[in-house]
Amino acid sequence: MLYEHMDLLESIGLDLLFAAIFFFIGMAIKDVLKQGNVPPFGRRIVWLVLFLGCAGFITKGLIQLSWEGAGIG
Repeated sequence: MLYEHMDLLESIGLDLLFAAIFFFIGMAIKDVLKQGNVPPFGRRIVWLVLFLGCAGFITKGLIQLSWEGAGIG
């Protein structure tokens, strides 16, 4: 039974790995911004870029799911 669901387990594990990486990147950026005394405008720009990276990754996953469901990809 495990071999039948190996693709599903791999995709879920990969998504969780990427989520953990984004979390740790966010924690590291928070620490660097705090210790570097970065002005508020710069902090907003940094968080915007990080958010757009996360949003792009999530959007890619949703597009991939919808295309696979429709039989396109």
